[in-house]
Amino acid sequence: MELSAPIQVDELVERCRQGDRRSYGELYQKYSRAMYNTSLRIVNHTGDAEDVLQESFVDAFAAIDSFAYKSTFGAWLKRIVINKSINTLRKKKMDIIDIDKTSAVHIAEEDDYDEEGLKLKVEEIKKAVKELPNGYRTVLTLHLFEGYDQEEIAEILQISHATVRTQYMRAKQKLLFIIKQGGLS
Repeated sequence: MELSAPIQVDELVERCRQGDRRSYGELYQKYSRAMYNTSLRIVNHTGDAEDVLQESFVDAFAAIDSFAYKSTFGAWLKRIVINKSINTLRKKKMDIIDIDKTSAVHIAEEDDYDEEGLKLKVEEIKKAVKELPNGYRTVLTLHLFEGYDQEEIAEILQISHATVRTQYMRAKQKLLFIIKQGGLS
């Protein structure tokens, strides 16, 4: 018994497969803003996010015949954007340190901050997230905004699950510190 409904064929994608140039533009218009925002949350630089967006669409359009409807086109494209964004960070020497390869001291799993007590506006949080180091911001973004679990993030970033867990915990702590320090609450 199949629990998930099959993905419906996207007419716009099919028209692109047939070479309809106008459909490529429509597909770009439909997804470009969301994909740009996804990339920007990861790379934290408008120029890099714009480059990632363009490269992602070029790759997606070049490989559109291989799109097999195992997911929606948007999910397929988002995966391309996320991978390209992470590769952009890797080229810039992202600040992720593999905990398994260091002699780092054990960090407590619990933090002392009252997360529930903080009532913040979305824009203030976004500003604070932008201040995080690349590694922290990437792990936090992939988990909170893109919905990946920690095992998936470890696979995407090619680091251990323990490193992802530690980076996520440190990112939350640093984010709360930035928020409290900045008096955003």
